[in-house]
Amino acid sequence: MKKQTHIYAVAVVIGIAAASWNPFSSETDLLLGQAAPPSANFQVDPFWPKPLPNDWVTGNVGGTCVDKDDHVFIVTRTADSTNLTAAEKEIGKAAPPVIEFDPDGNVINSWGDPKVMPSGAHDCYFDYEGNIWIGGNTDAIAQKYSRDGKLLLQIGTKKKFDTADGTNKGAALNASQTLLNKPASFAVDPANGEIYIADGYGNRRIVVFDRHGKFIRQFGRQATAAENDAGVGGVFLGIVHCVVIANDGLLYVADRDGKRIQVFDKLGNFKKNILIKRRRADLAGNGSPWWFLLSRDQAQKYLYVADGLDEVIWTLDRDSGQTLSGFGRLGHMAGEFTFLHTIAMNSKGDLFIGETVGGRRVQKFKAVGN
Repeated sequence: MKKQTHIYAVAVVIGIAAASWNPFSSETDLLLGQAAPPSANFQVDPFWPKPLPNDWVTGNVGGTCVDKDDHVFIVTRTADSTNLTAAEKEIGKAAPPVIEFDPDGNVINSWGDPKVMPSGAHDCYFDYEGNIWIGGNTDAIAQKYSRDGKLLLQIGTKKKFDTADGTNKGAALNASQTLLNKPASFAVDPANGEIYIADGYGNRRIVVFDRHGKFIRQFGRQATAAENDAGVGGVFLGIVHCVVIANDGLLYVADRDGKRIQVFDKLGNFKKNILIKRRRADLAGNGSPWWFLLSRDQAQKYLYVADGLDEVIWTLDRDSGQTLSGFGRLGHMAGEFTFLHTIAMNSKGDLFIGETVGGRRVQKFKAVGN
């Protein structure tokens, strides 16, 4: 028993140290030429969530989201054949596609039919009506469910892609008003129920549907390297990975391979780019925004960005785009990340971070300080 307690204590110390790392301190300050301003800090909770029941084993966590009651939902890709090892399949059981945790990390519900749900499940998003959206980056559908798993709406046709030949190998058309091409992320406008989809792994567009799934408009296309280097707005070099609507109506879109956040109005008019520095000055180029969310104050002063290139969560000033602080590093210990993917926040400002390839878990980071 004493040995077990010692192991847990070491995990806590390692996790808190990793989560408290500040990229703008000590030697890094000198390299980047800027000091560390005050900002929110986060510390990993290595005991969240509680152990899963029934020998469940999670696959890649394709989405994380939090409902109005601070219950955390994750979407795990256990239905995909490559997600579990032979040994895991022998002694464990594939976790259900959707798992719901209470604020303390206890599993209180699970649901999902792998034959109906998207393959390569991607994103987990609660709209203003309390419904949950899930897409698939290996098929071509976006689905809306009630929080307890009733399918309410589907956009697109499963395994029929917006490509020249209708398959996932065909040339992307970036044009269909009924089909998608490996969607990645969702945002629903509370003002009118319009659905913004980052259609995103095959196509290079943001496509907008009404609340019933009828096409309204779209914007975006494949960028050239020269256009991306010049910062041209409305074109995407690679995967369109995340879309978020701010309270002021601005639309934030992650151009993952273009290594920039592009900001638009709701009609798709480009406003500006936001770039992220690398975690060390000796690393070339910019960081890669994979996912982000906005702080919960009315003005949404902060933008929290998951940088999947450097495995760091950055805190940015939303208006200026200035990087204020960050935490995380590559690794498998508590507070470290392997294939950092999606992030969600509860009403207390705590972060929940899902990892995919090699990570296959969700971690909680408690907000501490101001």
